[in-house]
Amino acid sequence: MRASIAEYKAVEAAAMKFVKSVAEGNSRYAKELFVDEAVLFGFLDGKLEHGSIEQFYHNVDTVGAGENFDARIDIVALEETVAVVRVLEEKWGGRIDFTDYLLLLKINGEWKCVAKAYNQNSDTIQQ
Repeated sequence: MRASIAEYKAVEAAAMKFVKSVAEGNSRYAKELFVDEAVLFGFLDGKLEHGSIEQFYHNVDTVGAGENFDARIDIVALEETVAVVRVLEEKWGGRIDFTDYLLLLKINGEWKCVAKAYNQNSDTIQQ
């Protein structure tokens, strides 16, 4: 059975916490979204980042998004208690384009992110 539009809006609102943190360079909103045990996987400028979501918070808090930053949220899949969200980011830090995949679980009635995996567009990698 397809989820209601209201449920899609709830997932989108949860994912907006991620986007708002990145856009403002303040991890405060993302910390409301991610569970403490959340994990991060991806390559940033060719180097593997993996482990605690704390690395993402550090990146957000130390690199400003830049005035040309833009983002889009797509809900790829939504079931009763699990959702997959794709976030497209352009010009983070003034130069990097990302595709992020967020895995969300509905925990105690609230959508929370348990994992983030990302790709940095190859044409934005600096060696």
